Amino acid sequence: MTITEIEAIPVRLDIRSLSEPLGIAPYVTTYTEFYNMERVLIRLDTDGDITGWGEMRSTLSTHSTKAVIETDVADKLVGEPVSAVESLPERFDSFQYFDIDPFLGGVEMAMWDAWGQYLGQPLYRLLGGKVREEIDVSFCLGVLEPEESREHAREALEHGFDVLKTKAGRDWRTDVERIVAMHDEVNGQLEFRLDPNEGWTTEEAVRVAASLEDEGIYLQYLEQPMRIDNFGSFKRLRERLRTPIAANEDMYFRHNLLELIKQDAIDAGVIDMVPAGGLQAAKRLAGIADDAGLSLSHHCAFDLGIKSAALAHLVATTPAINLPPDSVYYAWDDHVIEEPFDLSDGSLPVPEKPGLGVTVDVSDVEEYRTDR
Repeated sequence: MTITEIEAIPVRLDIRSLSEPLGIAPYVTTYTEFYNMERVLIRLDTDGDITGWGEMRSTLSTHSTKAVIETDVADKLVGEPVSAVESLPERFDSFQYFDIDPFLGGVEMAMWDAWGQYLGQPLYRLLGGKVREEIDVSFCLGVLEPEESREHAREALEHGFDVLKTKAGRDWRTDVERIVAMHDEVNGQLEFRLDPNEGWTTEEAVRVAASLEDEGIYLQYLEQPMRIDNFGSFKRLRERLRTPIAANEDMYFRHNLLELIKQDAIDAGVIDMVPAGGLQAAKRLAGIADDAGLSLSHHCAFDLGIKSAALAHLVATTPAINLPPDSVYYAWDDHVIEEPFDLSDGSLPVPEKPGLGVTVDVSDVEEYRTDR
């Protein structure tokens, strides 16, 4: 079975309001706020009348992303066998001055989906078999005032979540107040992650973590508090704190994980299969982290049902991903798959149907696509 066409379809969907059950919009970060989110879906057609689907978020414009996938990537893959997922990176060795990995991550997902459908097997079997029947996920919350944060922490706990990740704001003191307020509201029954998105200095990171430690609150981890390629500062930060330090954006660049391990600079990593270059690349990162004794989670970039399905298969077959991945799937106002996942109990099921195990609703894709 060979690939006959690859199409990139940009879509935009609304995020459910904070006033609704499990809503999170506006989702506020240090740099912007989100009421909706754009994703790029990848449709891969074959000569076997099987269509595979992938999904990605790109830092480029959707127009540029579409152009890269439908020209540079498609030109090398149309006519090739769908089963050639292992050799996918080797076909793009000539891209020395451009990070092609995120585009390959989305396309590889579609290849796995089509290949699994052809074989009549769910993806987790092609990846070696599952060690988990369902995937616990962490609830994600943007920047809110401390009292408003209390309400949503209680809601997360009531819906079965064990971990809450929140973004950091522009005032680290208020970030401390928010974590303390949420911790008190749930009587310590939630673990917390705090993500400044590279926005802090070393001193600010130390003050936040030390202040929380003084309150008897130990984050599950402090995620990427400083800029990437800052290995020495991460090492010094880890030496000064008892709070676990995690890297996320550093994981999007080859060899950064190895350098952080060499420096003994982090306790955990937050990987993402798309910027890594695909599920196989994510598994390679997981193997490196596991050998180094690091804990692992998986990032969420406002994933729709296609990537959420891929996430379930990846985590179910990768014991090294030992911490709940992030998800905001519960907060979408609508969906692009026919049978949406129900995460209202804080967990994501592992699909059993062939391939990714989800059926894309083409009419919904057409409704939400932004290039027409």
